[in-house]
Amino acid sequence: MISAMHRRSAALALCASLFAPLLLAQSATEAASAPNSRSSTAQNAAQPVLEEVLVSAQRRTESLQDTPISLTAFDSERLQKDGISNLGDIASSVPSLSIEPFPTNNSNLRIFIRGVGLIDTQITQDHSVGVYLDGAYIARSTGLALDVAELARIEVLRGPQGTLYGRNSTGGTINLVTVRPDPEALRARLELGAGNRELRRAKASVNVPLVPGAAAKLALLHSERDGFIDNKGPGGDFGDREARGYRLDLSWDVTEALHLDYGYDHSEIEFFNYTYQAQVPPAITVPAGPADALALNAAALYDFQSGRVSSMTTVVPLLESETEIDGHMLSAQYTVSEALVLKYIGAWRELEDDAYADLAASGSHDYRLDNFAFTSRDGMSHFPTGFPKVDQEQSSHELQLSGLLAERRLDYIAGLYYFEEDATEDNRPDHHQLNGPLAIVVDPAAGTTTTTYLVNVVGARFEIDNRAWALYGRLTWTPPVLEERLALTLGARHSEDERKARRQSTNANFVEVEARDTASGAVLFASPLTPIGPATLFDERGDRNFKDDSFEAIAEYSVSDTLNVYGKFSEAYKSGGFNVRDPDPARFRNGFDKEKVESYELGIKSEWLQRRLRLNADVFYSDFTDIQLNFLIGSSISDTRVVNAGEARMQGLELSATWLALADLLLMLDYAYLDADIEKATDPDTGMDVSDEFRFSAAPQHSYTAALDWTAARLEFGRLGLNVSYHFMDERDGSARSDFVPQTFLDDYRLLNARLGLYDIALAEGQLSVAVWGKNLEDQEYVINALNNLPHASRAVLWGEPRSYGLDLVYQY
Repeated sequence: MISAMHRRSAALALCASLFAPLLLAQSATEAASAPNSRSSTAQNAAQPVLEEVLVSAQRRTESLQDTPISLTAFDSERLQKDGISNLGDIASSVPSLSIEPFPTNNSNLRIFIRGVGLIDTQITQDHSVGVYLDGAYIARSTGLALDVAELARIEVLRGPQGTLYGRNSTGGTINLVTVRPDPEALRARLELGAGNRELRRAKASVNVPLVPGAAAKLALLHSERDGFIDNKGPGGDFGDREARGYRLDLSWDVTEALHLDYGYDHSEIEFFNYTYQAQVPPAITVPAGPADALALNAAALYDFQSGRVSSMTTVVPLLESETEIDGHMLSAQYTVSEALVLKYIGAWRELEDDAYADLAASGSHDYRLDNFAFTSRDGMSHFPTGFPKVDQEQSSHELQLSGLLAERRLDYIAGLYYFEEDATEDNRPDHHQLNGPLAIVVDPAAGTTTTTYLVNVVGARFEIDNRAWALYGRLTWTPPVLEERLALTLGARHSEDERKARRQSTNANFVEVEARDTASGAVLFASPLTPIGPATLFDERGDRNFKDDSFEAIAEYSVSDTLNVYGKFSEAYKSGGFNVRDPDPARFRNGFDKEKVESYELGIKSEWLQRRLRLNADVFYSDFTDIQLNFLIGSSISDTRVVNAGEARMQGLELSATWLALADLLLMLDYAYLDADIEKATDPDTGMDVSDEFRFSAAPQHSYTAALDWTAARLEFGRLGLNVSYHFMDERDGSARSDFVPQTFLDDYRLLNARLGLYDIALAEGQLSVAVWGKNLEDQEYVINALNNLPHASRAVLWGEPRSYGLDLVYQY
């Protein structure tokens, strides 16, 4: 308790030392400029100023500078200039945010904010970062890598958001906001793009007024791109991807008081998963058992390389994976008066996903780690191709009441929320997962080579049935004191979750023996598959209920019209659940408990130099209780366990600076410092503290993004603009288990991106823009994920994107 108080005091002291000089400087600036207010006003009118950034982070539209949340917002213009076409692209633009594809399903994203996220992705576990599309929660991260047809804004909210956004936001929240129809004018937009690795991209949208106050908008998307690692074997190339999608939106002002919004989106993605490149062979000198012998024999088939390779080789066809998503959203807002606004948000979403992965790419039939069809060497036993198939449906309903009371001194919002989800992950019938050489005996006298192979066959089906509801409220009061510059906010949310899960699985091991003529390679003998012990059969159900009450308190003070400071306390919780990859039936049945976080934050939102410099900063300290940690069990390639660690804490600083240095030159810097530590973790079997065994796996100590937006020339026919960004990501541990860190450690990396364009060219009553762009211009080789548990390698990696470049054309009418 004392050490925790000391840390909080240290955080407050750090905040005071950071903000006090800014407050004093602002006061001095006000005092110096007060006698010349008229001349200052005239000067401000003549000088360019930073544009206001509007966000909806607090469930209402307001200025970013008036929002007491550490957040980064991208409007449609910045999304285009930064080349952001999907959620995965923003990772290189937001410090303290890490986004990476899931190893066996690249359309599935693992998202971390401030080091908080989920390593594993399965239908029975929820994420720590909530993702919302037009105000509706998206439960599964599968498909989030797909380009969204037309985005108006992306908002990244750092830190717990438990009151307004509810469960599963202990790390933060990401809001995706689409462009709404405009009933005032006919508009059209066409984007065409091409680039290296056969990049072809087209986005089109048309906005059509229907009747007074009503409009419809249709947006279409198609994109194709090749991966950066060729497959020299059968099937597709690693990373090849094709995406299609469309979205239909309707907007209608039925009356002056009633407004309706409807949206339907459909997305399809077809892709070939990347596979892991083996870098380090197994750390085995003398085999201690069959697993070690298998690893050594399999490793002998690989040429281990530290740098990124341009090709790998599968021995069975690399099959295509598919993801398809359909979603409906309905929003209705009725304004009774300024004191009462009613809003309903309803959403329904369906996901279908088939993902295929080959984790071996060994180039030899003697060692495979895939789900492709398998026939025994004697030809008598056959197992079909296994294709893990996920079917998920979710729906949500939210009713909000908001308004202003007491002569606009009370600003309130209250809501009732309901969510339900049903899903299955079907990985049946029983199919091949692994086969490799256990023992190789060469008989020179007989001229034969006899190999004993291990064959592992699996099958599984998982089911979930989730229900959740919540009641929340938030009240902001502006008391009639201090020139009405003070605002006090209290918020609370009560949440209840019902979670049910079922796991059915089979795991069977076999051996087969094959003898070949050493000289010719001709098969002399092949035995039938022989079982090794009984098959492991698993059929368990879990049923858990969870409750939580989360609170927040915020004090905001406007020192001036351009300087706001705030202090806040906030809580959030993440629902407990079940782990389908835990081999212990009792652990699956009992599940794991909820995760809770309490966070303290002090922040400043300010503008300087006659609104030409925007400086926002915050310091925070967070305490986690029963934080959920996923980790691999031993040398297994798939078995994992979830542990509710006793205590964890993190503290840090975030800084965002935007400076309009010249009328045509905008400079930006975003920086984040993070210090995260697991302080207490209790072993569920022994009861001993094992906190030293765990780490935060995606918690870089330092990260930053520096960028410039420069209008190099204003020509008679258009504007020449240059955008450059430089992103730094510090080293990360890469695993939640300390003993795995040496082989999963991720080095720091730096990415340089640029775009040069000719904008606002008048053409046929519209405007045309042409831009060339490049990402990772220095072609840095950097690792985004590493595994230490593949049989053939103690370190295998997925690489980040190499240098890419292209040309974009945008025409809008």
